[in-house]
Amino acid sequence: MPLQDVVAALKANTPLPDKAVAITFDDGFANILENAHPVLTNMDFPYTIFINPDEIDVGPKQLTWEQVKRMLNDGVTFANHTLDHLHMLNDEQSLGESVWLDKVWQNVASAERKINDQIGVSLKYLAYPFGEYNLSLAAKLKEEGYVGFGQHSGAVGPHSDLQALPRFPAAGPYANLNSLKTKLNSLAMPVTHSSLQEPRLTDRKLSDPITLTIESDDMRTSQVTCFFKGDAIETRSKGNTVSFRINDTLPIGRSRINCTAPSIKAQGRYYWYSQPFFIADKAGRYPD
Repeated sequence: MPLQDVVAALKANTPLPDKAVAITFDDGFANILENAHPVLTNMDFPYTIFINPDEIDVGPKQLTWEQVKRMLNDGVTFANHTLDHLHMLNDEQSLGESVWLDKVWQNVASAERKINDQIGVSLKYLAYPFGEYNLSLAAKLKEEGYVGFGQHSGAVGPHSDLQALPRFPAAGPYANLNSLKTKLNSLAMPVTHSSLQEPRLTDRKLSDPITLTIESDDMRTSQVTCFFKGDAIETRSKGNTVSFRINDTLPIGRSRINCTAPSIKAQGRYYWYSQPFFIADKAGRYPD
């Protein structure tokens, strides 16, 4: 279904159709037009591309604005991915929060204006490059009326954060149709509270366990399994809470924990929740 319809339903707290899927692409590569566009339009599947307007018409692998406009006329939606695909959390600590946030927001606002100037569209949707964000940036999106999209995995539902909506990757190492089918059938784990709110960390070792509060009569907290780097980690449940701890040193850059649990009523379907972590190197920067 169109991404705008998904966002509208979440904002209105309206249930989504069962097994609803919204298709998105990040970056305005020309191979989307060459490979994906003919298939998706033939199947009448709407989709959204998050673009970097300063990269459009630059380089042989990028879409041109003429192509963007032609795809727009075919029903494709375009939204903001910053001007130039920067690491938005770079230099946050050295610049100080106020200066850093003003700098990255100028980038976002300028990108939104350029997209609007070129194609007359301003959805105020931002896909964070590399999926990287922190609470200050998410709060700025909310203040400015934007919806944010991450790269941590999971389905969306009534408890999803509109400034950090999860998306399942489906390219590169994740281009597996069998696992993708499971992901497309997943359900949003109804996590009402997490003891870890800030995904941007300064310490590579988590000193405390992470505890999730879950409100559902369609899953058992005792059946929640959490994974880090593809391996199951020790998970403990008590009442409607689940706790887990990572003993490993977290890597520089991006990592995440995925937690799943089988649905009681919908056989073969799983609830899914993802907690991302972002850690800068000693220079305060993030790797690609």
